[in-house]
Amino acid sequence: MRTGAGGFTLIEVLAALVIVALGMLGVIQAVTQTVRNGTYLREKTLAHRIAMNVITERRLLNAPPPVGETSEDIEFANQRWRWTLKVTQTQVASLRRMDVSVRPAEKPEGTALTTVSGFYGTAIGAAGGSVLPWANGQVGGTPGEGDGTEDGTNDGTGNEDDAESPGKVRDDSKRGGADRGTNPRNQREPPPGVDPEEYE
Repeated sequence: MRTGAGGFTLIEVLAALVIVALGMLGVIQAVTQTVRNGTYLREKTLAHRIAMNVITERRLLNAPPPVGETSEDIEFANQRWRWTLKVTQTQVASLRRMDVSVRPAEKPEGTALTTVSGFYGTAIGAAGGSVLPWANGQVGGTPGEGDGTEDGTNDGTGNEDDAESPGKVRDDSKRGGADRGTNPRNQREPPPGVDPEEYE
């Protein structure tokens, strides 16, 4: 009696193909998502660089940017971009805030990839670290001026407690008799056998 040869039935083959197809679908989706993430990160990095360039260009200007909103299309890394600059006045008269948003030129409004903020200040300090007029146009004391108190701080008034106060002469006699001629602690006794009048 002849027996049938062993093998897979058609249903078993179809079930195996379905399982393999589902596994391949998951792999394809994972690869696609990785590619999309890479593309998004690349575009976000480029958009951030464009925004930083816009802020840097405004900071290098001799005059502060006008308050308001401006936009411009540029080409960067073989792609068209659109940046929008919004300048607002802060509570400090000499300081303005700049907010730059960047998106691909073909994307609709409100789909910015990044937004970078910066500031433009017109108060410039001289060499030596003088206090800047950030608030109400008030300028603090310059380096070396005293403060009117004996705490070592500097508020620009100048007095005898600060050795660096311009036009002030330190009176060390008020600080414990630092004058060698008047402070008994600083007077040395002559050695034995030496005339006190000849000893200095």
